Amino acid sequence: MTQQSHSEPVRGATAGARAGLGLASKVALTTGADFWHTAAIPEAGVPALLVTDGPHGLRKQSEGGDALGLGDSVPATCFPPAVGLGSSWNVDLIHTVGTALGDEARAEGVSVLLGPGVNIRRSPLCGRNFEYYSEDPFLAGTLGAAWVLGVQSRGVGTSLKHFAANNQETDRMRVDVQADERTLREIYLPAFERIVTTARPWTVMCSYNTLRGVAVSENRWLLTTVLRDEWGFDGLVMSDWGAVNDRVRALAAGLDLTMPAAAGDDAVIAAVESGALDEAIVDTAVERVLALVDRATATDAGRYDTDAHHALAAAAATESAVLLMNEGGLLPLEATALESIAVIGEFARTPRFQGSGSSQVVPTRVDSVLDAITELAGTAARFAPGFRLDGVADPDLVAEAVTLAGSADTVLLFLGLPTAVESEGFDRTGLALPADQLTLLDAVADVNPRVAVVLSNGAVVSVAEWRDRAQAILEGWLLGQAGGSATVDLLFGLATPSGRLTETIPLRLEDTPSRLNFPGSDGVVVYGERIHVGYRWFDTLDVPVAYPFGFGLSYTTFDYADLALDPSGDGLTVSFTVTNTGDRAGAEVAQVYVRDVESTVDRPVHELKGFAKVLLVPGESRQVTIALDERAFAFWSVREHRWVVEAGDFEIRVGASSRDIRLAGVHTSPGDGIPPTLTGMSTLGEWFTHPIGGPLLAEAFAAAGGGPGLGDVDPLLLKMAAGAPLTKLAAFSPGMTGTVIDGLVEAVREHTFRP
Repeated sequence: MTQQSHSEPVRGATAGARAGLGLASKVALTTGADFWHTAAIPEAGVPALLVTDGPHGLRKQSEGGDALGLGDSVPATCFPPAVGLGSSWNVDLIHTVGTALGDEARAEGVSVLLGPGVNIRRSPLCGRNFEYYSEDPFLAGTLGAAWVLGVQSRGVGTSLKHFAANNQETDRMRVDVQADERTLREIYLPAFERIVTTARPWTVMCSYNTLRGVAVSENRWLLTTVLRDEWGFDGLVMSDWGAVNDRVRALAAGLDLTMPAAAGDDAVIAAVESGALDEAIVDTAVERVLALVDRATATDAGRYDTDAHHALAAAAATESAVLLMNEGGLLPLEATALESIAVIGEFARTPRFQGSGSSQVVPTRVDSVLDAITELAGTAARFAPGFRLDGVADPDLVAEAVTLAGSADTVLLFLGLPTAVESEGFDRTGLALPADQLTLLDAVADVNPRVAVVLSNGAVVSVAEWRDRAQAILEGWLLGQAGGSATVDLLFGLATPSGRLTETIPLRLEDTPSRLNFPGSDGVVVYGERIHVGYRWFDTLDVPVAYPFGFGLSYTTFDYADLALDPSGDGLTVSFTVTNTGDRAGAEVAQVYVRDVESTVDRPVHELKGFAKVLLVPGESRQVTIALDERAFAFWSVREHRWVVEAGDFEIRVGASSRDIRLAGVHTSPGDGIPPTLTGMSTLGEWFTHPIGGPLLAEAFAAAGGGPGLGDVDPLLLKMAAGAPLTKLAAFSPGMTGTVIDGLVEAVREHTFRP
């Protein structure tokens, strides 16, 4: 066993430090001192804090290293990135990984770990998808909250990022995102909201992009109205590195700390002295900086066991891989039959275990598949690289691989995306595997049909055009430093696959909802698919897919039964039984989707609102209980500017994926009890169906016209008029004057309860 320990973390700032600070000192605290440290004011007892990257592993820059330190950071455990770890659907596991990251941060004197990234995978082409959990906001928020709680349980802060609507790398530092408020509220903000309200991250990091014409770093609606006033965030808002264009406007919007060290102190001071910026805004930002310093209260350097953390990385990787196909039960293989197995593909020898960019970790060690096979079987595998990592075709390597494949009973073929294809800073241009690897697959499959493909990639790749050339596909994503040993355990049956897709795998790029609006043009990207992202699009339109959201195979089978729906307060308790009906232990991810049977607005066919991962031995049954709160049934109403739950039937769907529904029942909701707002521009149809406005309008009609009642009016005429605003009646019904209509609106307002 080995241990690592390093410098002691900073201690908290002295109470009331701001009171003795001059304006220049206060302004200095609102920007970094250098690339990785906040400013210190020694005479006031305010120390600097060290912050560093680390969504899946600490990336602390070595002393004397370059500013980014991409290849020169201290060794740290590289856990599976979010694309892998998220596929575990294991909240407890992610919390445990978070605590391990917190311990490593303490050992290195790091006060804030810059993560997690919870942006939505809007398009499979986003180059940074490997750092994000899912296409679904509920899942991303739940998993991200577990990570935050784990890290912060060790006295280390987190920085929830990138807030908000940062869903591409192309032009990411300036692109203007055009997304309507409902789309933001239902898709791109809920993960942040869930984490802020349930896990209370110490900091939130603003994104680079512009949102509806306003730079996020200067967007008061996002940074103050939504984040603080609505969600109750009480921490510090920092910028992504270099995201601030104007420090005065950023401070006024609610951004407390500009990173890294930035010019502009003089401009802020001048703005305060001229009255353009209230000094109270600076004081508030300083208070938040000092509160962050006070939170960094760890008093010892801490230690961590590198062997234990490597073992945890292996356990996490084991739960992260997703078995997509296993025709004829090809997997698992027998380790005793290793001499009849050919291992082909450079990734088996040179694993790709993480993405490129600011999250790149220098691992404490790396397991390769070849080394892990040797350790398992006591003998080296028969291996051929098959291709070059630079993508240059090499016929000799293909020929060598074909010869080896032809002499084997089974081929383990390791394919994937090279580092140069996906990274922070740029987006992908397609979903296909490299052409030289597909050539290799065809050549190998021609001489041996028993092929199991193991993939290494940080985002979805297309499989439809080649999966008939394989009998099994294990989607390995990027599995961190212990991915090699985890993969071997899965292939040879020492562990049962339990990962599930957090993103739909389409048949074609052309089928994806953002295809015509990604990555935008002329500095603007329009979120034209609106709320229909990922499975919400595919399932609502019944678009054929390669593999649906939530999908994943196992070496065992599961049965669902005994659905029970019990109203509980404003929500619902969903209970059911899951049974392992196979002959191996395994874990099932049971998923709960909610469908609004009839809504006044367009809604996806269903949405994920709960899940549970259940580990069962053969023959074991367990009751699963999942609580749905009122929000599980709500949509964001643009007209009401709030979350709305309409009265009516909701179908509760329980299953193994978004397209494998095993149980279903109907829950009848009374709604939230808040009638919609009526105005003069509300239609006659909206007035007539309103519980208060309908009777009032009927009375007004009778009083105004004295003619036949509404029941005597031609139904076709009523249907024609239903879409007309009430104010338009003044032109057709002399008795319905503006004064009468204003009185109706006021009467409804007085009788309608508003929370």
